[in-house]
Amino acid sequence: QPPKDGKSAKKKEGNISKAERERLQREVDEQRLREEEEACVIAEREENEWLERERIEQDKQELLELKDRERREDELNELRHILYENHSAVTTWESECRDKAKWERYMRCDGSPDPSVQPEINSFISLWRENSETPIQRVLENCALALKLTNELDFLLSKSPNPCVAQQYRETLLCLQSLIHIKLNQATEELLKSANSHSDIETGNMQTVVQDENITLCLWANLNKNPRFKGFRFEEVGLGFELPKPLAVHDIAVRILHTQYDHLSHHSEREQVQRRRSMMEAILTPPTESAEDRKMEGEGVEGESSKPVEEDSRSVRSESRKRSAVSVISAKEGRKSSSVKLLEEGESQMEEITKALEADQNGSNSPAEPVIDSADVHIVDLQQFTPLGGVFYFDVFHLLPQSLIVKGWEMRELLETGLQVFPYPTEQTRVQSSTSVRLDEHSSTVVSLPVGVTVALPDSILFLEDPHVAHWDPIGQHWRADCISEASYDAETHSISFKMNTFSAFTLLQESYANMPFQSWALRPLGQDSTSFTITGALIEVSITVKGKQCMLHMEETENLDHLLGKWMSPSELQKAMQRAGINIFVNEYSDKYVSINPKDPLIEHTVYEQMALMSSAVACEQLEAGPVAEEAWSLYLLGAQRNQHLKMKEHDDSFSPELTEGSEIHSTFLHMLRQNMSTKGQARVRQSHDLYTDTVQKLLCATRVLTYS
Repeated sequence: QPPKDGKSAKKKEGNISKAERERLQREVDEQRLREEEEACVIAEREENEWLERERIEQDKQELLELKDRERREDELNELRHILYENHSAVTTWESECRDKAKWERYMRCDGSPDPSVQPEINSFISLWRENSETPIQRVLENCALALKLTNELDFLLSKSPNPCVAQQYRETLLCLQSLIHIKLNQATEELLKSANSHSDIETGNMQTVVQDENITLCLWANLNKNPRFKGFRFEEVGLGFELPKPLAVHDIAVRILHTQYDHLSHHSEREQVQRRRSMMEAILTPPTESAEDRKMEGEGVEGESSKPVEEDSRSVRSESRKRSAVSVISAKEGRKSSSVKLLEEGESQMEEITKALEADQNGSNSPAEPVIDSADVHIVDLQQFTPLGGVFYFDVFHLLPQSLIVKGWEMRELLETGLQVFPYPTEQTRVQSSTSVRLDEHSSTVVSLPVGVTVALPDSILFLEDPHVAHWDPIGQHWRADCISEASYDAETHSISFKMNTFSAFTLLQESYANMPFQSWALRPLGQDSTSFTITGALIEVSITVKGKQCMLHMEETENLDHLLGKWMSPSELQKAMQRAGINIFVNEYSDKYVSINPKDPLIEHTVYEQMALMSSAVACEQLEAGPVAEEAWSLYLLGAQRNQHLKMKEHDDSFSPELTEGSEIHSTFLHMLRQNMSTKGQARVRQSHDLYTDTVQKLLCATRVLTYS
């Protein structure tokens, strides 16, 4: 056994350890209590300091709000006065310009009629219609004059004349457009009468190209009737066609008529308005039914219950809206898709149809809301897609009897029918498709042998994406995306090839909002009454220089747009020219249906654009010299209906903070917010801004709505 002394030592050591542990525990508890007391004191002190800061900040905020309330009326009145003076000056200038234009038109002595004077334009139309001259060059000259008159009428309609005058202008416009096409057909007929005398030695057929700045007419006559003929390409204009074998042995002529103008799309827009009117009448007209009808409805199939008429009509309208939202061609990924509840759909549809009808009756030039036939998703939505490069009329005609030389006499059979369309597909060329889809027990889809087309993309157009193709439906009066197959774009030759089931007018389409939403934008001053407006879109960057009342477009790495780049234009002229060239950065009231946006209050947004335009000569931040703005110089502002604030936070901060920047104050207008720290020189430049310059910048901002579409 171990010695007793060892046991005693261990016991003593254990007793000491326990006591030591208790002492240490007491010290730990005392330390914790001291720390807790200190933490309470610190927390109390920090809370008091925080409360004091809050009190100071609240007092400061109340003081700023008090100062804002005291000067609110003066600031608002000053802004109203500035805007009123600006608007009055611009209105007066525009009125003087209209009067001057009328006088200059009256004094013009070039022999052209004034399209706004009904007797003059009626005489012109009557004389031209009765004119039997058909030489192609003379016809092209007359067509060029008629196109100038149609442009004048378009300009007059854009000024929103009274409804009676607007209707008169529209009727004259349609008459001129129809007569232009009639005269081109007559010129085509005259060319075909002498096709054999202009035949090509190598092919034995006649092929010719006639063109001016507005029209390109390519004509091919099948004189040889070679069964191995496949197609022909008009190299000088980049147009070509392919024929199926059955057509190669017929007496036919093929014409590709390319017009830089588009006289078809407006018919589709009008048809959409008429459909809206019919829909509105159907919605507003209560159903009428006889007692016998009601009895028959009550005696429905056993086990089926008839739904209320109101519920049925609402469901039909809802389904119509859902189907009309289906685009002709799939939109880009990320595009906005809207889903609306059933009841909301019916109510919003009523409001939109009413608004569209009112716009139509008032002769408004605002874009029509797309209303696509719910049963046919192939109809092109002209809000989602824009026809570019004009129209290509692709036709096949009966070849006219050719002249014969008999004993020195030239003899030709004259037909009273004139130029006749060759029916295609004919019964012989119809074939049963192996991929036909049977519609019901008694019918099936039948397709014809397709005809091929090759088109070099117009140099005057910038296609941001591969173009789509649509053909014209003369019965439905709209563009359609069906019956087009094997479409392929050749980037090297900058051309597109495709096939159609029949001969038809066609056009090239681009998605209207392919360059939206905008990635960024900037408005930078360049000097007195001059600024640079830059928008970086989804695909390209666009820069517009404003100087006075004129605008100039700049773009990098862009070819074949010499007719547009570096040219001074008015804002409206520039907008039209850019849209015709496929460069769309402009929006309308329906654009949010196709672009994902950050919605803003429309009234506040418009007011901000007005004030930005007033300050644009000197403010990106304050910038009196031309050149880039330093990144750290940019500021953020919180703008509202009652209050405008200069924020302390920066654009790339992780979270939002409403804290004001040091030394800043609250103002009732953005104008006074920007002016609070501006130098005397900067304020002088702003005061001296010309009214027309300010109006030009405002129009660009309102047309692009960069605050919402970025």
